[in-house]
Amino acid sequence: MASYSIKELEVLTGIKSHTIRIWEQRYNILNPNRTDSNIRYYTEEDLRYLLNIALLNKNGYKISKISKLTHDEVKQEVLNISETNFEFDTQLDSLILSMMQYDEESFEKIVSTNILRSGFENTFLKIIFPFLSKIGMLWQTEVIRPAQEHFISNLIRQKLIVALDSLLNIKHENSVKFMLYLPDKELHEITLLFMNYIIKSRGMHTLYLGASVPYADLLTTYQDYKPHYIFTIFTSQPTTNQIQNYVNILSQTFFDCKVVIAGRQVVNNKLQTSKNVSLLYSLEEAIEFIDDISETIPRIGNYQNKSMVNYQMRDSIKKIKREEKKR
Repeated sequence: MASYSIKELEVLTGIKSHTIRIWEQRYNILNPNRTDSNIRYYTEEDLRYLLNIALLNKNGYKISKISKLTHDEVKQEVLNISETNFEFDTQLDSLILSMMQYDEESFEKIVSTNILRSGFENTFLKIIFPFLSKIGMLWQTEVIRPAQEHFISNLIRQKLIVALDSLLNIKHENSVKFMLYLPDKELHEITLLFMNYIIKSRGMHTLYLGASVPYADLLTTYQDYKPHYIFTIFTSQPTTNQIQNYVNILSQTFFDCKVVIAGRQVVNNKLQTSKNVSLLYSLEEAIEFIDDISETIPRIGNYQNKSMVNYQMRDSIKKIKREEKKR
């Protein structure tokens, strides 16, 4: 069972340590355990409860009122808020709660409702990717567990795969072809999956190789598939002392197509490139790059986009109606 210091509670909940102590004294909202040296520590149950309290407090609930609610009543109030308040901070806090509590149902409801309101792309750009950045910060401070990070990452990955499965991958002799991959030992796949969705939804053909592709396999597949574009993302691989050489090899080997590279390692390193290599420094820039290409080709993917929107709306509406019937 994991335990947390009061400073870790502050990082996770956004509530100052001083405020937490006052709430303990005045309202008895938490009863921390103590070590043999009399240092406070808190359980996972304490953390989950305080996350719920923090979300209510940020949405105008007074702590004096919250303290009179049972734990179940607090949780229900949080669910009500996440379904009606679509401000960024509220949605982000709700997703963090679903991760900490391993609550797949809550995650599904939050994401499906946002997709229904804003569309698939906007939900990922405005909610999911900022949420993943927040997870990254929490991971670095060691206040979330690997299992929690894996749990929520797999749910997000499933969302992307379902969305991709709903798009037809039409290939004909005039198709613009993309080959997408991550370098050997690079495992951070969610952004690449999202870009695969972006490209396919614009009516272009993709060959998705996925994570940790050895260079020899990349070369062989390139010779068979003959793409117009190679798209890759450098998050942790190749390393800083290897990255320039790797980019040079890509440029020289795949000289007759366009190599497109994005990711943290691109942002953090000043890379020298040749004309057939494009560096992208943000998701928004990557989407704009793809849109510029799609504007030069026939609109064969329009009906795919409409189909995807209808699919998302039907799926989301069904889930929300099922939840309403349960109440």
